[in-house]
Amino acid sequence: MHRMFGTDGVRGIANKELTCELAYKLGKAGAFVLTEGTKSPKILVGMDTRISGDMLENALVSGILSVGAKAICVGVIPTPAIAYLTRKYKADAGVVISASHNPVEYNGIKFFNRQGYKLPDQLEDKIQSVIESEFSGIEMPIGGEIGRKTIKSHKALTDYIEFAKSTVDIDLTGLKVALDCANGASSVTSVKAFKELGADVYVINNDPDGVNINKNCGSTHCEELMEYVVNKKCDIGFAFDGDADRCLAVDERGNLISGDFIIAVIGKYLRDKGKLNKDSVVVTVMSNLGLDIALNKEEIKTVKTKVGDRYVLEEMKKSGYVLGGEQSGHIIMLDYNTTGDGLITAIQTAAIVKQRGKTLSQLASFVKELPQVLVNAKVPNDRKNIYTEDEEIMMEIKKMEEKLDGCGRVLIRPSGTEPLVRVMLEGKIQSEIDNMANDLAILIEEKANEKANC
Repeated sequence: MHRMFGTDGVRGIANKELTCELAYKLGKAGAFVLTEGTKSPKILVGMDTRISGDMLENALVSGILSVGAKAICVGVIPTPAIAYLTRKYKADAGVVISASHNPVEYNGIKFFNRQGYKLPDQLEDKIQSVIESEFSGIEMPIGGEIGRKTIKSHKALTDYIEFAKSTVDIDLTGLKVALDCANGASSVTSVKAFKELGADVYVINNDPDGVNINKNCGSTHCEELMEYVVNKKCDIGFAFDGDADRCLAVDERGNLISGDFIIAVIGKYLRDKGKLNKDSVVVTVMSNLGLDIALNKEEIKTVKTKVGDRYVLEEMKKSGYVLGGEQSGHIIMLDYNTTGDGLITAIQTAAIVKQRGKTLSQLASFVKELPQVLVNAKVPNDRKNIYTEDEEIMMEIKKMEEKLDGCGRVLIRPSGTEPLVRVMLEGKIQSEIDNMANDLAILIEEKANEKANC
């Protein structure tokens, strides 16, 4: 059987790939593996606003109860709230039903351990093996040993909002803030938190109906927010994704501020306050080279990982770093939470704007983003490493790197899910790197398919 878990839990089209049967099995196996040997175990369950959430929650919770665990259902709530509340409520695990930034037809199930961290591969594989064994050797409780479900939605929302607010020691009075809630899980929490911090709040896309989550809005479609910030003369705007673990910003001029820029702004601020451990931030290989150049001038080191917030988090935990993230807006601040937290990212950024007395465009101006291009080369799955094996391809990459002369780079990344190799170039001149990336993608395709046909 193929690996059930992807880079962020189990995900698929709800009622087709992610069925009620699978959700039940995941609840049952997940609860067993994560609470084995625990007396009176309890598991926190939350979800985003997708119409399929209720259906999958019922199935998932049934599985949890069937192995004798208690399910504490907190309803619609951001993913990072589950990470935090699992610790606060001393639960044995947390589960979120969400497909993050994906369209409404998708949904997903992701687990957190009792410390609020996403599961390592070994535990995910153990859950899958229990399912594949058809729960062989696992004795099911009966009578009074079967688990119970409780509902704790209002308290959970309040507790998370209070926690997020407590991460800053300044109010936001006088700051005009625009929020795009993606018709998702942040529709209540983000609005309440910013209002209670004293900001003048202007909101779009906070009227979820079950099917409009992420639809032409939120962090994957920031165009509406960019225009809205300018029209409403706001100081700053924030766009969340469906489960609010991502956040992108918009400055007062309507310019999009990517995760790279947010990391730079927060990193510089923390360094100035003596709170940036090892004067370092953790980013992925896809972060713009302009971020490296800017932070290097500030004597802040950038530590690189593979693409994916889980790899960023692994490096942060291993080496004691406190700030990391991705271009997409997954920003992790380990002093506050154990996963990407869109609301904390937004509150921290807004607080820096207020404390510094500068606009976001001024604060981010020390980073100059280099032009970037990404081209996909279609290759057979067993030829994805050809760029490290073929002499002609390797020579062409070397020539391109010499031509960029330290003011750009070539990055090649095989897709983990598709028969593709992703060719990314950065440099000073957009037209130049466009041509170079396309030429290299064509060469990789030709050589890969030429070998495949031999």
